[in-house]
Amino acid sequence: MTEPSTPLKSKGGLSRLVKALGYSYDGFVHAVKNEAAIRQELIALAVLVPIAALLPVSQLEQMILVLSLMLVVLVEFLNSAIEAAVDRTSLDIHPLAKQAKDLGSAAVFIAVLMSGFCWTVIALPLLFK
Repeated sequence: MTEPSTPLKSKGGLSRLVKALGYSYDGFVHAVKNEAAIRQELIALAVLVPIAALLPVSQLEQMILVLSLMLVVLVEFLNSAIEAAVDRTSLDIHPLAKQAKDLGSAAVFIAVLMSGFCWTVIALPLLFK
């Protein structure tokens, strides 16, 4: 089955890649300017990535620490996208809009717990050595 043709869907190639990078950049800039949670998480990333790199742990453990932080930022971007889409649809209070936003928030919370667990298991024992 082929997808319906739409002027909003690119055909592929290098042009598509360049446009996709532009859209990603625009989204990143918008998030940094307008989303406090993303700014806070990017600051945590900027502080904790060098710490992870300096810890006397394996490269795999360093990667787990960094990727767990990046997961939090990734899920926060998706949560912000959900919120924007819901708000674009309607600013009226609706149970399904609340549910969508609450589920996005829960996803961020789980990502934070996952990252916290990784840091607790890998980095915390180093404080007690």
